[in-house]
Formats: sequence, C-alpha cells, structure tokens
Amino acid sequence: MPIKRRPTLSAQHPAAVLFDMDGTLVDSEKLWDIALRELAVTYGGVLSETTRRAMIGTSMAASMQLLHEDLGQPERDLQASAAWINARILELFGDGLQWRPGALTLLRAVRAARIPTALVTSSARTLVEVALDTLGRDSFDAVVCGDEVDAAKPHPMPYLTAARLLGVPIGRCVAIEDSPAGVASALAAGAAVLAVPAEVPVEPCADVHQLASLAAADLELLTALLGERSRDVAFGAR
Repeated sequence: MPIKRRPTLSAQHPAAVLFDMDGTLVDSEKLWDIALRELAVTYGGVLSETTRRAMIGTSMAASMQLLHEDLGQPERDLQASAAWINARILELFGDGLQWRPGALTLLRAVRAARIPTALVTSSARTLVEVALDTLGRDSFDAVVCGDEVDAAKPHPMPYLTAARLLGVPIGRCVAIEDSPAGVASALAAGAAVLAVPAEVPVEPCADVHQLASLAAADLELLTALLGERSRDVAFGAR
C-alpha cells in the first residue's frame, strides 16, 4: 500500500506507531470465536478452549491446522476450511465492529501528531477491507495483511514489512499488540512493544510494557517506551 504522507518527525516521538487489529483496535476476536466454533460444529466436533486460545494472533493456515488437529481430523483441507471461515467472518464483520476501549482516542492522537501509522494484522486483505469501514481508510499510512507476507506472526516479517513501507527504522517504532504471537513478532522485529491483552494473557517480560486498556495510553507513554528501549539497547540491558 503506498504511503500517503511523510511528515517531518520529532526526534522525541516514535518514528511510527504500528497497530495490530483484532483484539487491539477492534473487539473482533469474539466474532472469530463465533465462526471457528460454528465450523467445528459443522465438522461434527467441538473446539476446545485451549486450542481456541492458541489460535489468537496466528495466521489463518496455523489456526486451521490447530482446528483440524483439535477435532482429530488432520486430513481436512486447510484452504477449504480457511475459505469457510473467511466467508463467515465477512458476514460478521459486515454488521460492524466495536472499538476496544481507548483505541480510537489513541489512534486519533497519533494521527493528530502527524506520526506515521501502520495496521499490521494476521487477517486477510478481504477481511481487512471490511474492517477499514470502521477503522477508517485514512487512518493508516500502510497496511500489512496476513496473506500478503511470506511469514506471518510470530515471525518478525509483518512488522519489518510495515517499517519498510513507511520508510522508518523499526528500532524507532512502537508496536501495539494484544496476543503472545503478536508481541513475539514485534519484539523479534526490534520494535518497542506495548501489550494490551484482551482474550489471552501475555507473559510478563522486561521488554514489554503492559496495560489493561488503551484508555491508559497516550503519546507521552509511547514516547517514553521508545526512550526506555533506546536506553536499554545503549547499556546492553535485557
């Protein structure tokens, strides 16, 4: 996706803020839950809670593999299952998405400060296009979708791709995530990370700042996170 603008950056601000979508900006994990459990019933089984939680933040292919294994049906076609889920999610997304607490306010503050933004999601482009009706098509300078990168979260490629599209160093970016897979992706890429767990907990880590809600986040915090990370790198802290 082409960059819409390249503002002059403040040395005190992040070079960019990189937002996850499902569970971070919008409360869409509940919709995924509906679709996944419906597919499991269609296949004559019940999706376990452990497997459902393991899917959060992962690629569609990984989620479908987990689903099939959980149901004891590993022979099922991954692409057929993914197509069913995508079609059902499109229906559910079409009814509208709810913002997570504080997400819209933070996104607007980042945009008002003219800090570049990217949406970095494991969801497919077809689903993201529907979600952008809620999120706003002018809210992001770049969009990285799960089906448009060679390796999905927890691999660092999605976040590295976002930084490349924005033309900024990943080490000066702040990534905002809700899942362990997403946090792992952002950390491996080299971004400063703010975790706001939604459906599953994120293990405490010295390199990750956690909040219960984005309602407690602001530009001052994002700038401080970047500063803390820079000091840790300079002094070799881990």
